[in-house]
Amino acid sequence: MARVVVDPEKCKGCELCLSFCPKGLLRVSTRMNSRGFHAVSLRDKRKCSGCAQCAMMCPDLAIEVYR
Repeated sequence: MARVVVDPEKCKGCELCLSFCPKGLLRVSTRMNSRGFHAVSLRDKRKCSGCAQCAMMCPDLAIEVYR
């Protein structure tokens, strides 16, 4: 099973990763980071295939995928 780690302090909530997740497992969190952005979080880690498309598309390198 893959593990997706989102650094909420690096995320600016651009939602680019949401568009590239083939399973639609990412969502915008209701919590704000210290910069005033709503960071992204993973909905269901059990369904993640670990494709890492979200991490590749993140312009701020806020997402890491471990397989």
